Amino acid sequence: MIIALVLVSAFLHAAWNALLRVEADKDRALVAAVGAATLLAAIIAGLRWARGDIPFASLQSLGWSAAAGVFEWLYFMSLARALDRGPLGPIYTISRGGAILLVWPISVAIYGEHVTLASVAGSAVVFAGLALASGGTGDARSTGRSALAWAIACATSIAGYHLFYKAALRTGGSPSAVFAAALILASAINIARLGASGRAAAATLIRTRLPRVILMGLVCGGSFLILMEALSGGGAGFVLTLRNTSVLFATMLAFVIGERPRHVQIAGSVLVAAGAVLMAWA
Repeated sequence: MIIALVLVSAFLHAAWNALLRVEADKDRALVAAVGAATLLAAIIAGLRWARGDIPFASLQSLGWSAAAGVFEWLYFMSLARALDRGPLGPIYTISRGGAILLVWPISVAIYGEHVTLASVAGSAVVFAGLALASGGTGDARSTGRSALAWAIACATSIAGYHLFYKAALRTGGSPSAVFAAALILASAINIARLGASGRAAAATLIRTRLPRVILMGLVCGGSFLILMEALSGGGAGFVLTLRNTSVLFATMLAFVIGERPRHVQIAGSVLVAAGAVLMAWA
C-alpha cells in the first residue's frame, strides 16, 4: 500500500512541476497555487479533526511541523527560480536526486534505517545520474550555473522538509495536520516576501487564471497529502527515495509541454530513478 501511495504522489508531484514550468510568472503563480494547496490541506485536516483525529499529540510535533514549513518555503522559492532558469527534466532530476543523497545517510544516522551494499550502490547510481542530468554547458538545452545552483538549493530544501516531516509524525503529529501547519507557515512567508506590488500582481493572476491556479493547488496539495500518509507508515529514506522515481514522470512530461531533453539528460533521469529503486528495495 505504501508503495502505491508513493508512486501516485510521485506522478502528481511531477505533474504540478510541469504545470508551473509553463507559467510565465512562476514565482507569483507558485505562491497562488500553494495558497490553494494550503486551503485544501486545512480542510482535510479539519475534517479529520472533527472525526476524532488528534492534530498534534505534543508541542514537539507542532515545532517540527513549523521547521518543515520553513523548508517548504525555501523549496517553493528555489523551485520557482530554478524553473525560471532551466528546463523541467534536468531541474527536476537534480533537485529530487540530490535530495536522495542528502536524506538517506541522515535517515540512517537519526532514524536507524539500514545500510546495505545495494543502498550504497544505489547512491552511486544516483550520483552518476545527477552528473548526466546537468547536461554540460555547450547546449542551449543544458542546465546553466544559475539554474544548477537553484536546483541544488531546492534539493537541500526537499531533504530538510522530509526529515522534519518525519520527526513531526514520529512525535505524534497527524499527517494532514502536520502538512497543513507547515504549508500555512510557508504560505505566510511567501506572501510576505512578495511585498505590496507582488501581492497585487498575484491577486491579478488569481483573478485572470483562477481555474489554472486551483488545478495547480489541487495537484500540489494532493501530492503532498498522499506523501504524508506514506511517510507516516514508512521510513523517511525509503519513502523519499522511492518517490523520486518521479524524475521519469517529469522527463516524460517535459515532452508534453514542448521541451526536448537531451539524450544524456534522459539517461541521467533514468539512472536517478534506477538508483532510487535500488536504494528503496535495499
